[in-house]
Amino acid sequence: MKVILATSNKGKIKEIKEILNIKNIIPYKDILGNLEIEENGKTFKENALIKARTIYEKIKDKYPNAIVISDDSGISVPALNNEPGIYSARYAGANATDKDNLYKLINELKKRDIKKTKAYYTAAVAIVSKVGEFVVHGWMHGYVIDEARGDKGFGYDPMFIPKGFDKTLGELDNEIKSKISHRAKALKLAKMILKVISKSGIGV
Repeated sequence: MKVILATSNKGKIKEIKEILNIKNIIPYKDILGNLEIEENGKTFKENALIKARTIYEKIKDKYPNAIVISDDSGISVPALNNEPGIYSARYAGANATDKDNLYKLINELKKRDIKKTKAYYTAAVAIVSKVGEFVVHGWMHGYVIDEARGDKGFGYDPMFIPKGFDKTLGELDNEIKSKISHRAKALKLAKMILKVISKSGIGV
C-alpha cells in the first residue's frame, strides 16, 4: 500500500507512521518538494480535505493507486472563546514555531490569571483516493495549565493534561499518548477505512 502524507510536520509524520504501521508511507515533500497549501477552511474537516485533495491532484497521474492522508488538528480552550482552534499551527503568526505557539497560549492564560482550565484537542483525518473521500475525527479532553512541563510530544503537549492524568503530554510516555490522543483515535478509524480501500485493490 502506497500512502502519501499531506503534512510536513515532523511530529505528526512520526506519530502517523507509528500508529498506522504501514511500510510504504511517504511524506509529500519526498515527491513534490516544498509546497505551500492555503488552509482557508472554517473547520478541521475542511482543512484536512483541502490538504489531501491538493496533494492527490498533484500526484494522481504518476501514482494513480496512491492514497493520500492528511491531518488537521488543534487545541481549543473554551475560556478563551475556543482559541486557538483551527489556527493552532499559526497562533503566534504565519511562521510561528511550536514553541512560539505554546508560549503564546501560556501568555494568554497568564493575562487572564488562569492557572488551569478545560481544553480539548480535535483531529480530523482525511483520506483521498480514486475510490472517494473520507474524513474521520478524534478528540481528547483535559486541561491546559499556564506553564510548560516535560519535553516529550510536540505542539501544545507540554501544557496539556489529559483527563484522568496528573501529568502533561510532555511528561507522559509516548506509549500512553498513542493510546489516548485525538490523532490516535482518528487514525484508528482511518485504519479501518484503509483496510476496506486496500481490499478493492487501491493503494497496492
